[in-house]
Amino acid sequence: MSDTNPLLVAALALGALAVPLPAQAEASPELKAEVIAAVEAQRKDIQVMVDTVFAFAEPGFQEVRTSEYLSGILEENGFTVERGVAGIPTAFTATWTHGSGGPKIALGSDIDDLLGLSQMPGVPDIRPIVEGAPGHGEGHNSGMPMMIAAALAAKQVMEAHDIDGTLMLWPGVAEELLATKAYYVRAGMFDGVDASIFSHVSNALTTGYGNLGLNGMISVEYTFHGKPAHSAGMPWDGRSALDAVTAMDVMWNMRREHLPVTQRSHSIVTNGGNQPNIVPETASAWYFFRDNTFANVRTLYETGNTIADAAALGTGTTVARRVRGYAAPNFGNKPLAEAAYANIEAVGMPAWTEADQTFARRVQEANELRVAPLSTEVGPLSTPELRGGRNFGASDDIGDVMWTVPTITIGYPANIPNVIGHHQTAAMAMATPIAHKGVEAGAKVAAMTVLDIATTPELVTDAWTYFNEVQAAEDTYDPLLAPEDMPTIEMNKKLMDELRPEMEPYYYDPSRFDSYLEQLGVDYPGSD
Repeated sequence: MSDTNPLLVAALALGALAVPLPAQAEASPELKAEVIAAVEAQRKDIQVMVDTVFAFAEPGFQEVRTSEYLSGILEENGFTVERGVAGIPTAFTATWTHGSGGPKIALGSDIDDLLGLSQMPGVPDIRPIVEGAPGHGEGHNSGMPMMIAAALAAKQVMEAHDIDGTLMLWPGVAEELLATKAYYVRAGMFDGVDASIFSHVSNALTTGYGNLGLNGMISVEYTFHGKPAHSAGMPWDGRSALDAVTAMDVMWNMRREHLPVTQRSHSIVTNGGNQPNIVPETASAWYFFRDNTFANVRTLYETGNTIADAAALGTGTTVARRVRGYAAPNFGNKPLAEAAYANIEAVGMPAWTEADQTFARRVQEANELRVAPLSTEVGPLSTPELRGGRNFGASDDIGDVMWTVPTITIGYPANIPNVIGHHQTAAMAMATPIAHKGVEAGAKVAAMTVLDIATTPELVTDAWTYFNEVQAAEDTYDPLLAPEDMPTIEMNKKLMDELRPEMEPYYYDPSRFDSYLEQLGVDYPGSD
């Protein structure tokens, strides 16, 4: 996610509570045993995929090597790949169909990383692989490997037992910018999909339903245009675009006192002018406006637009705005979540070794984080009652898919408790045995849930009934994308053109090294 995993937060906070679940239609135990074995047979492949994507370390819209690598694996395994979907070069769909009927099941996860968070895996101190380079400070290197392992295992079982259905895999591009999934929906990428499973890295094995407490959001950049002049010799002839950016910042922060407590808003200056002795002709500020309903997000956006216009009027400048992304509030599907949770209970948490627990503790202690062991017990299903209406502040653009087709998010235990999101600590375990084991556990749950959907038509019917009668009764999908709004696919290109040559020598070479840690010379878990 763009921030943290609220499903995990809720599950851990309420982990002592038990939730009785109704009986749920599902695939047979024999089929599930087969698909678990098929995931376990991919253990080495999982490790290689997780480590390889970690090493590529590509930010939003520049996931070039990552996209080529993952789509290539699927193509080699009989999936039909369409690249550049929704006008986004690093986006793709990979589709496989068996038989002439059965449900179409979408499986997705994010692949982008974060700027400036390059981090050596398997060490507990902040240590960049390449200074200033991006890194997987939220663990997005693990989600698509998990989904690929799940899909290949489900495909094997469906072929062996002549189970009809279609699997469609897709990557979340530029999720940290919340910049693509609304465009996927607008382009019709999920037309004809019957059920959707998403995944996100966590330190627990969990899922949930209902309003998940994640904010909707719009990402918008305001660019002000003024008039240049000599800042000392004739400043009266200039009109400062930077003054307008500053005025907007001041006015927005004054307005916060009169905004709902549920809102989150934050900004950066993306262009502040060229040099001090030239009155800035152009300046820009990039805002994220977040709140818990579609209507509230729209109101924040309109308020921001009004303040931008006022800032321009007061400084004698003009303003233009560009929407950079959008994310809907998240809403999980109850029947799908209950089916997945039954599989979560069956799979259970990974068997952590003493080395795994030692490394987790070393990361926590070295970075002054709250010390807690890797969890060995599955928490409860995250329900609206257990969450108690909590708002977690963060956003994830999987919400746009959730308001298009019945969808759940499965959190899988590939990271360490209490690490800081969007920080190097969240990358330290992401190419270690902790990540590899967590991905394997999540892949088993996802593959078993795919079989539940493929073999029990009533599960799909129930999922759509909940979607239409319960979810739709709470709100209506209302994205703030205008027809002229397009994905900002040029973002981060210049940066990666400069950094990729420095990063390439550190790409993982599985033909020479058993793991990325071995290639980097890291002794896991190290000594106390």
